[in-house]
Amino acid sequence: MAIEKVKEYFKKYNMENRVQEFKVSSATVELAAKALHCEPCRIAKTLSFMVDGYPVLIVAAGDAKIDNSKYKAQFRTKAKMLSPEEVETMIGHAIGGVCPFAVNNEVTIYLDESLKRFQTVFPACGSSNSAIELTIKELEQYSAFHSWIDVCKGWSKNE
Repeated sequence: MAIEKVKEYFKKYNMENRVQEFKVSSATVELAAKALHCEPCRIAKTLSFMVDGYPVLIVAAGDAKIDNSKYKAQFRTKAKMLSPEEVETMIGHAIGGVCPFAVNNEVTIYLDESLKRFQTVFPACGSSNSAIELTIKELEQYSAFHSWIDVCKGWSKNE
């Protein structure tokens, strides 16, 4: 199970006990926010795309949406999300539990600017009923991210 892979991953950092598992689903931003008793915007959703034949993960705030023109400017291609089958095979986690931890080797991870406004966020941990609370610095450290990007809309007061 993917959650076991994530717990094993966090064990290296003595953080496996910080992984939370719920009796209810946390598979969507709304369900995760309800399970965690937090605002939906603090859920760090992980979106899966295909760029130049390789899988890419973008971790963004729960209230952010992909801005097609920003995405195209960043990746020089149209946004193409992976199918649920492709996600599990290419990323290593199923839809509802996709996270930037313990993913397959060829996956490139990006963090979206929409997350920087929070002290802590809640990414999933490989299952549809799990999460971990991390500071932005911890998210950077443990996600093995490639870089920060700005490809989302709908979250800034300036929009």
